[in-house]
Amino acid sequence: MKRRFTLLGSVVALALSSTALASDAPASRGCADDAGWNDPATPLKVYGNTWYVGTCGISALLVTSDAGHILVDAATPQAGPQILANIRALGFRPEDVRAIVFSHEHFDHAGSLAELQKATGAPVYARAPAVDTLKRGLPDRTDPQFEVAEPIAPVANIVALADDGVVSVGPLALTAVASPGHTPGGTSWTWRSCEGDDCRQMVYADSLTAISDDVFRYSDDAAHPGYLAAFRDTLARIAGLDCEILVTPHPSASGLWNRIGPRAAAPLMDTSACRRYAQGAMQRLEKRLAEEAATSPAGGARP
Repeated sequence: MKRRFTLLGSVVALALSSTALASDAPASRGCADDAGWNDPATPLKVYGNTWYVGTCGISALLVTSDAGHILVDAATPQAGPQILANIRALGFRPEDVRAIVFSHEHFDHAGSLAELQKATGAPVYARAPAVDTLKRGLPDRTDPQFEVAEPIAPVANIVALADDGVVSVGPLALTAVASPGHTPGGTSWTWRSCEGDDCRQMVYADSLTAISDDVFRYSDDAAHPGYLAAFRDTLARIAGLDCEILVTPHPSASGLWNRIGPRAAAPLMDTSACRRYAQGAMQRLEKRLAEEAATSPAGGARP
């Protein structure tokens, strides 16, 4: 079934090619929503002890404490040095990162996991569906994007985490929220960050887009038992989270650059953000299912 998924490869290639142009866009000007995945970003405070240390196009967060830090997401294979430089620019040491967590097992978010683990010595925490992919550096057919997914460097020292597991470092506690759908091992994260006595509920919500290669069909329960139901459950779970400050793996998906940095024009906090994020994803999923219903598995229109 042909559904224009060849666009995915073009988007990936365009995003990666942006590395060559990164030096032409000074990070001090702030990031635009259409920034390349590897365009450099100035590290910024999000709120309290939560800092943005990713690139303009792909998020990475550092949650800090005197007892050590937790790094959230690893961006592309090319972004590792930028993330480490951003951590240092904020006055923190990569060696004080005690745990690494991530959103999902694709190269644009897990691509630097191995490099960052080597630099920090920290274990990587992953839900069970993502563990084998990280160890191999390659996905399997349970991933909707299996045929177009880029490999990553294999990751060692992985700690398997329950669907609602908690990763703790000193006073820090990040709670996993199982978020299968975009990938089988997708995981969102919640925690509290405070400025004095003013504490806010942070949510790092995984990508929720129903994107696949030309073979995978979300509606084919025989080939992928329970996958669609799990995806729907994810959307309901994200919509129901206690959510005051939302960040997503692609910052533009949650309008982050309109809320922090030099381009900020909207409030950082929005208690409806997770609900609206999930509702938009549900609408796109329903559109995708309607497209699948209108076509045969071989790619032709149904009679």
